[in-house]
Amino acid sequence: MKINELITGFDIWTTNEEKALLQKLDKPTPVSSLSEHEQFKIEAMVRKSLLTKIGHTNPSVVANEKNKTI
Repeated sequence: MKINELITGFDIWTTNEEKALLQKLDKPTPVSSLSEHEQFKIEAMVRKSLLTKIGHTNPSVVANEKNKTI
């Protein structure tokens, strides 16, 4: 039996708070415009590959395409 036959889907676990942030970040949003708590959550979501950070000096974040249906 192959592992692909055992695994029907692969989802990244997200909290309710992260799901709300994903819905909020449907367009590029400057990180500096968000609260400190949201910025902390966003850094974790970037590591989980749920969000993409754009830019270096004044970065913005946007939800990845595959996660927009969450």
